[in-house]
Amino acid sequence: MKFSGWPDPGELVVGKIDEIEDFGVFVDLSEYEGKRGLVHVSEVASGWIKNIRDHVNEGQTVVAKVLDVDEDSQQIDLSLKDVNDHQRSEKIQEWKNEQKAGNWMELAFGEDIDDEKYTHVANEMLAEFGGLYGGFEQAAIHGPEALDSTDLTDEEVEKIVDTARENVSVPYVTVTGYVDLESASSGGVDDIKEALQAAEGNGDIPDEVELEVTYVGAPEYRIRVKAPNYKTAESQLESSAARAEDAIETVGGSGAFHRERRTDDE
Repeated sequence: MKFSGWPDPGELVVGKIDEIEDFGVFVDLSEYEGKRGLVHVSEVASGWIKNIRDHVNEGQTVVAKVLDVDEDSQQIDLSLKDVNDHQRSEKIQEWKNEQKAGNWMELAFGEDIDDEKYTHVANEMLAEFGGLYGGFEQAAIHGPEALDSTDLTDEEVEKIVDTARENVSVPYVTVTGYVDLESASSGGVDDIKEALQAAEGNGDIPDEVELEVTYVGAPEYRIRVKAPNYKTAESQLESSAARAEDAIETVGGSGAFHRERRTDDE
């Protein structure tokens, strides 16, 4: 994805060096459509520069800081020396993530996605999450509700969420659900305790998964699952609720799983 506008002064941009002169370096900006910037020789590196080619090469991908933008003269002044190693590494990773997200757009909507559709979806993701990657990442973690505040259609949201869940790797995902447990028998308290133990897995939960069951308000209990990816978390959540329901129903009680809270806020 490339932006159609102009970068802002102070912004870090990724570009490729396409021309080197004694007075400076021309950089084709990878994130901005049809934009090219100039790094004056004094902004290439700190200290005195004898030969500019000792510091840069044609075809080299660089991270530069935008010093000034003059739209009237179509000029963008850049600096390489004002970017430290940490900033450079973070910006390159961000740029790679956006390229990856661009590929996910094609997976979601097809390689023949038209410009109007692409721009519409990209602008919605940009406005809400700051970029395509952030939108796909949040969709993988939180599902359709992550996109509730956008103007995307239900079909567009579904395609984004499906693609995100198949392709986005996040360090950990947390999902939450609720189960209502009731028993009218004389041993109802013990019945519910056993159902809760069943929900917690009776010690048989994968090491990479954290599962917690807590009381919310009679008859409602919260199940929170933290796992390496959405599919695992969702599967563990549903299995936990199913175990609780089976345990309580076996002794004549009732159980019901739902995704949203039904009791008043704590």
